[in-house]
Amino acid sequence: MKTRLTLLFLIATIGLAFGQETVETTTQTIYKSGIGLGSVIAVVASWDRNRSIFWAILHGIFGWLYVIYFAFTR
Repeated sequence: MKTRLTLLFLIATIGLAFGQETVETTTQTIYKSGIGLGSVIAVVASWDRNRSIFWAILHGIFGWLYVIYFAFTR
């Protein structure tokens, strides 16, 4: 359990640190998106439940929708 939480924390930290760049100007803010936190959590939860790369990728695409589903059905 501790290993899973550590892995989840590391993936989330990496995703937040390197997944998004922001460029601010006086009139607008531009976001270049990478992988989001919802996708990271969805992939880890899917892998924990299914042990399948296909399902992990698919659930990562759905992101927060799968995280909410996972929380209700767990």
